[in-house]
Amino acid sequence: MPEQSGSTQRAITLNLLRIMTGFLFFPHGAQKLFGVLGRDAVPFFSLFGLAGVLEFFGGLLILFGLFTRPVAFVLSGQMAVAYWWAHGRRAFLPIANGGELAVLYCFIFLLLWTHGGGRFSIDAWRQARRGK
Repeated sequence: MPEQSGSTQRAITLNLLRIMTGFLFFPHGAQKLFGVLGRDAVPFFSLFGLAGVLEFFGGLLILFGLFTRPVAFVLSGQMAVAYWWAHGRRAFLPIANGGELAVLYCFIFLLLWTHGGGRFSIDAWRQARRGK
């Protein structure tokens, strides 16, 4: 396989990972903030309300690839905290405590923090407009 093709495939899959992660993540915040999708709203000025804000707006920013690195860093930390506070106390292994999604999101956001939003993100578009 030519290097150009591999580079294109990596760019496409990074962007697909970012888009799908944001698409699947922001509804968790919508549930908490707006009481939709089978869940009651939580008090806005609470830890769950803060989590809802981070998940909803952070998920949308990840989806569109805007401020990807700093948002992904914050969301990775949020997911690490969520795992240990909500799941890790029940049992150590994620399969035993229901924390698989929190761990998976944590490491996907860590990857997005290190790699950025990708070629097809608003971040890349903004960088290209600045001539960098």
